[in-house]
Amino acid sequence: QVQLVESGGGLVQPGGSLRLSCAGSGIRFRSYIMRWYRQAPGKEREMVAQIDSGGPTNYPDSVKGRFSISRDNVQNTVSLQMNGLRPEDTAVYYCNVPSLAVWGQGTQVTVSS
Repeated sequence: QVQLVESGGGLVQPGGSLRLSCAGSGIRFRSYIMRWYRQAPGKEREMVAQIDSGGPTNYPDSVKGRFSISRDNVQNTVSLQMNGLRPEDTAVYYCNVPSLAVWGQGTQVTVSS
């Protein structure tokens, strides 16, 4: 059974940074496209980062230049480095394997002074 567990969320002031991590069991991340999504209250879930199995990354304009996705194939983790955080980045962040439709439980990120 494939399971994803996110960690690293929390409360941070505007302009601050957080690093989220997604650990997998029952799956080897190296073979898959991996994504991070977020969902704010009352809003649809949106993709914020993607990393292909070969390494290329993709970001929407809303986070480009501030967020960075990476993978560690030895530790079998996918991370999301978030810098320059804004109040509008407040959301629950989810790790996702799109080809398997597998989601983690999410980790809350709150950006507030």
